[in-house]
Amino acid sequence: MSLRDIRLQEERKQWRKDHPFGFYAKPVKGADGSLDLTVWKAGIPGRAGTLWEGGVYPVRLDFPPEYPSKPPKVKFPSGFYHPNVYPSGTVCLSILNEDQDWKPTITMKQILVGVQELLNNPNPDSPAQEPAWKAFSKDPKLYEKKVVEQVKKFPTV
Repeated sequence: MSLRDIRLQEERKQWRKDHPFGFYAKPVKGADGSLDLTVWKAGIPGRAGTLWEGGVYPVRLDFPPEYPSKPPKVKFPSGFYHPNVYPSGTVCLSILNEDQDWKPTITMKQILVGVQELLNNPNPDSPAQEPAWKAFSKDPKLYEKKVVEQVKKFPTV
């Protein structure tokens, strides 16, 4: 069993014991019904009192063979509207970048909470998509309107 697999089994155990309210995360099932610990589907709730409140935003985490030395890729559905999310859905966040703030000790819980934090606090110095970045920087009313529209696409269950 690889270091990655051992670590992901431990992450799964920890998550099942203790995860933030409103979040979900689970490994996907393979065609044969077995769990694939290298690919997880997760949901990140919008924080209360923010533009994002009322939605639960789906992400996919793909853990590379080198995990935990290298970070997972975290993706929203393509076209997700946020200044720090590429058009492909990939999240641009320093803790997910092995050349920036990634550390092998960062847990899945920390990743998902970090992405939740990013939703409401975009980093204008690290734009990943121009329309959302422009609106966030120059037209807050338009940005707010687009976020509110997006919340309706991902309602809390």
